[in-house]
Amino acid sequence: MSPAEWIEEDLKELAETDPDAETIQLLSANPLVLSYDKMAPILEMINRYLPKMKYIYTAGRVSDLNNKTVDELGKLKDLGMREISLGVESGDDWTLDRIHKGYHAEDILEQCHKLEEAGIEYWMTFLNGVAGRSHSYEHAVNSAKIFSQCKPMLVGTGGLTLFPGTPLLEEAQRGEFDPLSEKEMLQELKTFVENLNIDCIFITHHTVAANLTGPNFQGRKDKIIAALDYAIQHSDMDRLAALRRNKRTL
Repeated sequence: MSPAEWIEEDLKELAETDPDAETIQLLSANPLVLSYDKMAPILEMINRYLPKMKYIYTAGRVSDLNNKTVDELGKLKDLGMREISLGVESGDDWTLDRIHKGYHAEDILEQCHKLEEAGIEYWMTFLNGVAGRSHSYEHAVNSAKIFSQCKPMLVGTGGLTLFPGTPLLEEAQRGEFDPLSEKEMLQELKTFVENLNIDCIFITHHTVAANLTGPNFQGRKDKIIAALDYAIQHSDMDRLAALRRNKRTL
């Protein structure tokens, strides 16, 4: 945890450079893991130095919510925490175990429902390709089923990229992980979309050029599926693979 004096120094600087700020993001590492007793004073400090603050955003893991009650989450909302981005990645228990997330589908439902009860908006992410070829269908369908039982304001998807130095790349090189091809990634994403049944903003960071991002997911669902069908049939998969290989960082 960053020392409180570091946080206060940053807020003093912000108060001088942008005293009318109404939004702020808590970034770096994993701020949501902090307990209520450690997080509340930070939000209070933000409000003290930036009195016009209305909207505090942060990101975290599903398991970061375990140590906070609905009442505590409600108090954090009153202090300005209005939106949280959750790196859910999958709603399939086999996949969650495979990538060592430390929770299961029932935990996703429990913690997301706590956010709903507290009135905090949240995002959910789906990590396209993370289950590999052998479990791709189950990963897509079961994730969509779990996401559909929640009320995220936004569902986002990203495609798995195997960076040098990561255990998953080493497993792939040893033949212990079977990564999807670019075409298979698009097919898995289509399966996820077909089975997702909630009204939300939908965004994707896939290397495909198809415009899939926007509000009103339910109203656009057929168009998204059609765009994915077209991309599956007509995309230059070698080019998409090259784009992914050329990614140097997240």
